[in-house]
Amino acid sequence: MPPRQYEFSRLNLEYTVMSKRKLNLLVTEGHVNGWDDPRMLTVSGLRRRGYTPGAIREFCKRIGVTKQDNIVEMSMLEACIRDDLNENAPRAMAVLHPLKVVIENLSADEMLTAPAHPNNAEMGTRELPFGREIFIDEADFKEEANKQFKRLVLGKEVRLRNAYVIKAERVEKDADGKVTCIYCSYDPDTLGKDPADGRKVKGVIHWVSATHSLPAEIRLYDRLFKMPNPGAEQDVEAALNPDSLIVIAGARVEASLKNAKPEFAYQFEREGYFCADSKLSSPEQLVFNRTVALRDVWGKAEG
Repeated sequence: MPPRQYEFSRLNLEYTVMSKRKLNLLVTEGHVNGWDDPRMLTVSGLRRRGYTPGAIREFCKRIGVTKQDNIVEMSMLEACIRDDLNENAPRAMAVLHPLKVVIENLSADEMLTAPAHPNNAEMGTRELPFGREIFIDEADFKEEANKQFKRLVLGKEVRLRNAYVIKAERVEKDADGKVTCIYCSYDPDTLGKDPADGRKVKGVIHWVSATHSLPAEIRLYDRLFKMPNPGAEQDVEAALNPDSLIVIAGARVEASLKNAKPEFAYQFEREGYFCADSKLSSPEQLVFNRTVALRDVWGKAEG
C-alpha cells in the first residue's frame, strides 16, 4: 500500500496531482524514484525535501476546507515553506559551480565569524575559514559587464559575504578561453565596514574556502509538472517537467555542514533553502536537496 498522502479536501494543486492512481503511475513507470521522491506530494516526499509540519499546517489554514473540487496554486504551498524557513533556517554558504579565486596579498589564513541567522542572535554564530584560495560561483564573475551586474568584474571590486572587499586584478584561462582562476587583491581594513576612503562597493557575493570546504552533490528539485492542472490531462507523461530534477555533482559547501542532519533545512545564501537527503547523504558524501528557491520564479515567468 502506498504511503499516506495529504488529502486537502480533494483539492488539485497547480503543477501537481493528488490522484493516487496517477501518483502510482508515476512510481511504477519510473518517472519518479519511489513514493518518497522529493517531487511527490506524499508525507514522505515532503519530509525528505525539507517541508516542515508547521509550513504544511499553515498551508491548510490558508486554503480552508471545502467539499467542492478546486484548484490551488502551488505557489501558495511554496510561500508557506518560505515564510517558515526564512524565520527558522540557519544560514550557510554553498558554491554550486566553483571558480577558484587566489587572493595574492593575503599573507596568512584566518578564522572569520558569521551569524547563523542575520535576524536572530539566539541562533549563535558559525566559523568561516578564510584563506588565500577560495571558491566563488562562476555566475558571479565577468570580464566585462554593465552597471546592472553587481558582482565581480575584472578591474573592479565586490564584497565577500561576511568577509572583505576584493578586487579582480587578472585571470587565467584554459585552452578553450574559459576562465579557470581569478587573481585578486583584498582590502584588509574592510572586514565588517566600508572602505575608509569612502569608495562605494555595491555587490555582495557568497564564497567558500578552497581548503576547508567540502564536496557535495546538489539536487535542484522543481515542480514535477510544467502546466497548470496536470490532473486534467490524459497523458500525464506529456505534462512532466523535464527539469524537475537537476543534479550538480561538483558543488562545494562550507565546512560547518559536514554533520548536517537529514531533513533539517538551511538557507544557502543567495541560492535557496536546502536540506541533507535522508537516504543518500552522509558525512563522507554530502547530498543536499533544494526545498524551495528564494523566490517564486514560476510566478515571475507566468507574469
